[in-house]
Amino acid sequence: MKKVILLLGLFAGVSLLFLGSLKNPLPEKTLLTQSDSITTMATLAPIKNKALRKQIQSLAKQHDIKPIDATVDRVWKAIPGYNGLVVDIEASYQKMLASSDFDTKQLVYKETSPQVHLKDLPPSPIYKGNPEKNMVALLINVAWGNEFIPPILATLNKSQVKATFFFDGSWVKKNPDLAKTIHMEGHEIGNHAYSHPNLQHKSQTETMDELKKTNDVIEATVGTKPIWFAPPSGSFNQETINIARQLDMLTILWTVDSVDWKKPATAEMVKRVVTGVTSGSMILMHPTKPTAEGLGKMIADIEANGYHLGTVSEIMSENRISERP
Repeated sequence: MKKVILLLGLFAGVSLLFLGSLKNPLPEKTLLTQSDSITTMATLAPIKNKALRKQIQSLAKQHDIKPIDATVDRVWKAIPGYNGLVVDIEASYQKMLASSDFDTKQLVYKETSPQVHLKDLPPSPIYKGNPEKNMVALLINVAWGNEFIPPILATLNKSQVKATFFFDGSWVKKNPDLAKTIHMEGHEIGNHAYSHPNLQHKSQTETMDELKKTNDVIEATVGTKPIWFAPPSGSFNQETINIARQLDMLTILWTVDSVDWKKPATAEMVKRVVTGVTSGSMILMHPTKPTAEGLGKMIADIEANGYHLGTVSEIMSENRISERP
């Protein structure tokens, strides 16, 4: 009797399971499809990511720009180097990984340094920046012309441009407040010797004294030590260059001369300067009436021609103007 009851109970349980499966049939096909989809996604993701990396690597080869070493040119003498540019493959890959889609706007670039730098070169004068760097620098030599300095500073401030002012040491001694104003407005300060001498005819001792006294008075007045030296009237010899280097300064000349000290017509001066400018040009000026009147137009025209304006340090820097090619 017990065996019969047990068999009946077992039969009833099996029947219930069978009936339940008829009401809610197992979604076998659906479960398999979802499983297949997950497996497929897991399989395709690394394949897609691998393809993404290959796309970045392929494009990187097309966009690599080799760095340019500093060199001594036969005509222009010392020329600074210029950084190269490469695609940072790993950083670009990580940036695009979230979407797994290749996007040139998401590429990350990094600069590569040249092997030869400006300070590796033998002591030489510098007349211009690297011609591949789309920048122009304004050099303003100051030994006189105080009345024109305020309007020049106002124009530079309005144009949001910084210049390099080369101070005569005796001028700084007589005009400390004006020297401080120029420095406080963010302009770079260079050495222009102490008494505006013709250094080509000075002894080593005299030249050393002229440059060192100027550095000392500039440092005492504005708190910065010059790293650039501009010989008065562009007069120098190799000893001048060597002594400047001994004092940790490089010698700066110019590419384009405004000749403003001859008091040319302002419009003519501006036109001559602007048409003479190319990438890497350094423009020589003084605090004169033509410069005070024409500086705004000069800056506007130079920028309209696609050039960036900066200090001597900026144009001599190996850093690229833009991270992207």
